Amino acid sequence: MQSIPVDTTRLGVLRCAIAPEAKFSNPETQEVKRDRDGNPVWTVAVTVRQDRRRISVIEIAVSGQPKGIEEGQVVKVTGLTAFMWSMGDRHGVSFRADAITPVHAGPANTKGGDA
Repeated sequence: MQSIPVDTTRLGVLRCAIAPEAKFSNPETQEVKRDRDGNPVWTVAVTVRQDRRRISVIEIAVSGQPKGIEEGQVVKVTGLTAFMWSMGDRHGVSFRADAITPVHAGPANTKGGDA
């Protein structure tokens, strides 16, 4: 599997499309997938919109449950890596990150002018 680091600063605004969900290694038994260290793996669907381009949705796997992320919220993705994979006639790209955290907006200016 080829691993490609992704520069998230070139991806524009990253927004949570689907809140974090546990990733199952076997959906029938609801067995949660685990990473090499035994931590549960979660996925977050994130919209990517570069300037003047269509929105794309990517699913990003991350070890451990991301905290404080809600649908529609702008997020920061740290250590994003793309993996090229193939299995028989099937092939694709999967994404993994070191962390996905919420981006909190600063306090709104409610004074309406200079103070």
